[in-house]
Amino acid sequence: MQLDQLDRLIIGVLLEDGRATFAQIGDRVGLSAPAVKRRVDRLVASGAITGFTVRVAPSVVGWATEGFVEIYCRGSTTPAEILKAVDRHPEVVSASTVTGEADAILHILASDIRHFEQVVERIASEPFMVRTKSELVLSPLVRREQGSLPE
Repeated sequence: MQLDQLDRLIIGVLLEDGRATFAQIGDRVGLSAPAVKRRVDRLVASGAITGFTVRVAPSVVGWATEGFVEIYCRGSTTPAEILKAVDRHPEVVSASTVTGEADAILHILASDIRHFEQVVERIASEPFMVRTKSELVLSPLVRREQGSLPE
């Protein structure tokens, strides 16, 4: 689906505030509330908008330890196999295949170092896993909201 400028503006408002009403969005983009609703419904139906969610500070739910784990797999391991293995762990907040030596990189949130270690141990025990390499976050410097649209 091709997004026009109004679609991009609507999505931008929703990225800032997923709870904005159709009237509030309309005020910002110059459309009526019913016109915004039709566009949002079309964006949802087309798959351009995949859902609405809430963002919670990880520390509020007790997950104050953060790290990244590179995983190295046996040669024939597919991205689908990696996804199936890591998707079982709620502590894995993102996973991506990457270029370079590692096969994938995982972003993990945990309650403490021991919890982080347990998650890495569970992931490392997968039959296709060769090794892992972990990096703990000391201070997050930049956090950009996922899904923001480039200009």
